[in-house]
Amino acid sequence: MSTHIKKTPAATPWAPLHHRVYRILWIASVFSNIGSWMHEVGAGWLMTSLAPTPLMVALVQAATAAPVFMLALPAGALADIVDRRRYLIATQVWMMIVAAILGALTLTGLTTAPLLLIFTFALGIGTAMMMPAWGAITPELVPRAELHAAISLNTIGMNLSRSVGPALAGLIVAVAGPGFVFILNAVSFLATIAALKSWQRPTRESELPAERLIGAIRAGLRYARHSPELRAVLARGIAFFVFASASWALLPLIVRQELNSGPGTYGLFLACVGVGAIGGALLLPRVHRHASRDGIVAGATVLYTVAMLALAHSGNVIAAGAAMLITGVAWISVVSSLMTATQTALPGWVRARGLAFFWVVFTGGMAVGSALWGQIASWIGIPETLTVAAIGALVGIGATWQYRIGLHDVADLTPSMHWATPMMADDLELDRGPVMVTVGYQIDPARTHEFKPVMQQMRRIRRRDGAFMWELFNDIEDPGRFVECFMVESWLEHLRQHERVTVADRDISEKARVFHIGAEPPKVTHLVAGNA
Repeated sequence: MSTHIKKTPAATPWAPLHHRVYRILWIASVFSNIGSWMHEVGAGWLMTSLAPTPLMVALVQAATAAPVFMLALPAGALADIVDRRRYLIATQVWMMIVAAILGALTLTGLTTAPLLLIFTFALGIGTAMMMPAWGAITPELVPRAELHAAISLNTIGMNLSRSVGPALAGLIVAVAGPGFVFILNAVSFLATIAALKSWQRPTRESELPAERLIGAIRAGLRYARHSPELRAVLARGIAFFVFASASWALLPLIVRQELNSGPGTYGLFLACVGVGAIGGALLLPRVHRHASRDGIVAGATVLYTVAMLALAHSGNVIAAGAAMLITGVAWISVVSSLMTATQTALPGWVRARGLAFFWVVFTGGMAVGSALWGQIASWIGIPETLTVAAIGALVGIGATWQYRIGLHDVADLTPSMHWATPMMADDLELDRGPVMVTVGYQIDPARTHEFKPVMQQMRRIRRRDGAFMWELFNDIEDPGRFVECFMVESWLEHLRQHERVTVADRDISEKARVFHIGAEPPKVTHLVAGNA
């Protein structure tokens, strides 16, 4: 992709907090996430009283995570076609109501094991619907140069919540019971709702009707298929999360079986991860000044494997705790870098859908990896399994190195709006189609070998932004005459292409036009299928 590379000073870790809306939303999200972590502890503890079997306790976690994997793509599509501020408020209200009802039922002694799973699943639906939209608003709140710092701060907030929420929930459950924890979780959503209501988000500027949900999902899938930048992030994410999940999946067993310790040690190890993650997030902006995003992901993955090996073979709590500190540093470095790369690879019109793919890879990789490593550990043992996972993570660096994620975060993905709106008959219906667009070029035949690679970049742009067919035709009687032809589903979808083209796309288009030697600009035609 052709880009204008702009050297901007690296943002300080706290720079995004200087922006009022981001600061308010960040603080509100910390309180809300504390409530969510409290709920997770309260639900798990309550299930041990209602149905104290390993399966039922495990189903609480499954009920929380399953909706994210199932609903991320529809949620991303919705977040791209409706007002994200109102959409987020609706998800917060939904989760507040669910948590409040569960709290009331629990306080009155009416909650049963099936009801607990149902309400936990309902809260998981709210989380699944919220996550793509929440990530998509970050670039609207901070300048592009501060995006990495903002994402790191978001992760710091999550780790602060992870440290405070479970400890606070344990105290409250002991004093007042899990019902009160659920009520406090419901109250915590009020902070986010109030913060979102205070945000005066600019209205969407488009004369075209919003996409429909099914069409928006198809557009997101098409974009992911034809966007090498997004595919690169997803490939690197799969290579990391599947192997990194081994530490998280086996940590309780390591504490109990390998270290012969109890829940206090387990909580201490989770706190070590949080402290390490916070420290890593503070260091990342400084590291990013001297290393590429690819280098950070590779280096942090190596660091993560060292921590896994130390955890597997340490044999004592102190060494294992140090390994968990390193795990936190490496984890935040990889996740933050991948998330930033995802954000910078996506234009605004498809950002939530692209982030939804990231969350599917994240949750799917962690879920599949956890099951895989748990089964392998039952065969060969925990230390050996972590060793295999560490080797696999190292192999993954080499296997996915061709998918570079540090090359596209300088691309200008703002809409260029440089395509002139074609003249059309007054009675042309927007849903008329399919539409065939042709662009004719006259070039020097001796430069054909230079022209074709540029047109392959144009092919990617057309397919990514809505075309279901693209071809480049060469006139057999005139070797210098080429016709680019692509088709879209409807006239409306072609008009959307006009809005989706970015400044970086315009640069590639201008590269193609440089080859044109005709007296007039390349001839563009629009042909609409007849009504027969």
